[in-house]
Amino acid sequence: MDLFSRSWTALRTAVAETPDEDFGRPSGCTGWLVRDLACHLVIDAQDVLITLATPMDEEPTRTALTYWQVAAEPPTGDDPLDALTVRLAAAYEDPGLLKFHLDDVGSAAGRAAALADRGLRVGTQDEVLTAGDYLSAYVLEWTLHHLDLVAHLPGRAGPPAECLAEARRMLEDIAGTPLPAALPDEDALRLGTGRRTPDGAGRPELPARFPLFLG
Repeated sequence: MDLFSRSWTALRTAVAETPDEDFGRPSGCTGWLVRDLACHLVIDAQDVLITLATPMDEEPTRTALTYWQVAAEPPTGDDPLDALTVRLAAAYEDPGLLKFHLDDVGSAAGRAAALADRGLRVGTQDEVLTAGDYLSAYVLEWTLHHLDLVAHLPGRAGPPAECLAEARRMLEDIAGTPLPAALPDEDALRLGTGRRTPDGAGRPELPARFPLFLG
């Protein structure tokens, strides 16, 4: 829970501190501007609230690691939900309104997570997880999206070191193989999820299992 809170607080703070003029710059998500990513985070925060308010009696069908589905191809940005996110983001017009909405619903999601019983079984996407596993899965989500947020914003602070380390551990566990130890956590996460391609500048070769395209 501590890492969920740290990663989510750091990401929301980074969005809040992003100058309005930077909301029209590219993010690290294919086809999305910074404003589109911020809008996606609003939707994610709503999902957290909905899921934590959806208790289930069934046995868990997923864990923090198996929550993630690995796609065969990288995202193109053409998915209908992705396209809807772009239209919703454009509708805000004023980045200040988008920041306000994320702070509002994002703070509520953070409070709900802090109050949640870790053993509670919750439902999302036709699957059942414990609340603890569900929130742990989001450490990877928040950390990757924090990297996406600052991908083209030089000088902006990235995710906390402990969140980067945990996200890397999760990614390696999902893959079933470690990334090269010589890679710093940020590079390992970007390369390991296909957000960046190896440039041949002395970088160690990735194991064949990578990159993982998570969805």
